[in-house]
Amino acid sequence: MDKTSRDIDLVTTLLARGRELEWLEFKENNDDPELIGKLSSALSNAAAYHNEPHAYIIWGVRNSDRDVVGTTVDLRSKRVSNQPFELWLANQLAPSVPFEVFEVIHAGKRLFALKLHSPVAAPVAFNAISYIRIGDATPRLTDHPERYQQLIERLRPYNWEKGIASQYIDADTVLTLLDHSQYFRLLKRPLPDGKLAILEQLEADSLVCKDVGDKWSITNLGAILFAYDLSRFDASLARKAVRLVVYSGSNKASSVINRRDGRRGYAAGFEGLVEFINTLLPNNEHIGEAFRTEHRLFPEIAIRELIANALIHQDMTISGAGPQIEIFPDRIEVVNPGQPLMQVDRMIDLPPRSRNEAMASLMRRMAICEEQGSGLDKVISAVEFFQLPPPAFRASEASMQVVLYGPRSFAEMTVEERVRACYHHAVLKFLSGDKMRNSTLCDRFGIEKRNAAQASTVIKQAQDACHIKPADPDHPRAGYVPIWA
Repeated sequence: MDKTSRDIDLVTTLLARGRELEWLEFKENNDDPELIGKLSSALSNAAAYHNEPHAYIIWGVRNSDRDVVGTTVDLRSKRVSNQPFELWLANQLAPSVPFEVFEVIHAGKRLFALKLHSPVAAPVAFNAISYIRIGDATPRLTDHPERYQQLIERLRPYNWEKGIASQYIDADTVLTLLDHSQYFRLLKRPLPDGKLAILEQLEADSLVCKDVGDKWSITNLGAILFAYDLSRFDASLARKAVRLVVYSGSNKASSVINRRDGRRGYAAGFEGLVEFINTLLPNNEHIGEAFRTEHRLFPEIAIRELIANALIHQDMTISGAGPQIEIFPDRIEVVNPGQPLMQVDRMIDLPPRSRNEAMASLMRRMAICEEQGSGLDKVISAVEFFQLPPPAFRASEASMQVVLYGPRSFAEMTVEERVRACYHHAVLKFLSGDKMRNSTLCDRFGIEKRNAAQASTVIKQAQDACHIKPADPDHPRAGYVPIWA
């Protein structure tokens, strides 16, 4: 990106407003530090109030008629209390708000600009006092409680999806960086005629946005979903690509027999990733009621949903980390950065809470994952159908891990796995309006009826672990439901 050209276009766009706004101030040569500090607080708070991402002070514009006259102001060389001005201002603003100073030449005149980010957590204060811009006045924010309340309601945590992955690029560059044809194919829409029509549709889904001049920006959402090659973006984004590692043995000390560091965006490369994983997996023989059939070692729907969940629910603000899939001879481990937003025991029945709502919504519309709240249901159902050990859900402070196990008989499962499978089975029955019984648990484990006492033992163990309870304590044969039901 040519920053100088963008700065010129940015200032040109702001000057074209023709007047000051509550988040835009014009000055000629007044660089009084106290005034700048108050304006920094007031304008940045006003930007948040008006849902603007930035606030600006432009020096070199005459107040009386808004003519561009040039300025002698240079905040980069200015000092306050024997400190560089930028350090002094940063120390006076709380909470800290990013800002940038730069100069441009416009119509042969030298202008200087201060660009402040909109606050995201709390109003910005200068010298412990928060200000707000109302018209051309700069009062204390506390003097206007109605504005204060509205501002608090409009402050939102940082939205990673709306961040900018690449800015100030032309339409042709956007279309060489993003696999726009996949976007229209996955949404089952015809490819529009013309670059502008394509970009307008991408903009409607917040994959791109207009920048200054005639340029465009690609959002983090657009890049992470549809990049042809994530390495063409910032390294922090490239490191969020999916990593696949295949081991020869049952632990990470085993030799790596296959490794694939993803480069494509999640949506653009999802089908290829799932297909590639399936080619690596051996078949497993499933014995049905009348005949034997060959299936992949792990149900494809389970793999698909677990990967999609890892992509959607990860914490994008954790730097240097992305989803990882590790394949061992007896299991698949899927890990994504960030703590889950709900208890792991309730992930099956409760609607998911996602940090990345725009990504989740778009991936559901593209049928990459299931409708809200049904994905993990299908994972557990597929696991039960093939009588596999129950998947394990493990949360830590920095990540979420799901382990999908290969075939093992009831006798080979641990007590903890049997109890977890019993709980999962009770949840699925409850979600379908039914109740778990000894006979249904026998079917889930493949236990013959003459050995039904084995299922009774597991039910007793699950009750002792406070995972399930009788649906009706006075009628034990009524079945069992999850402990929270």
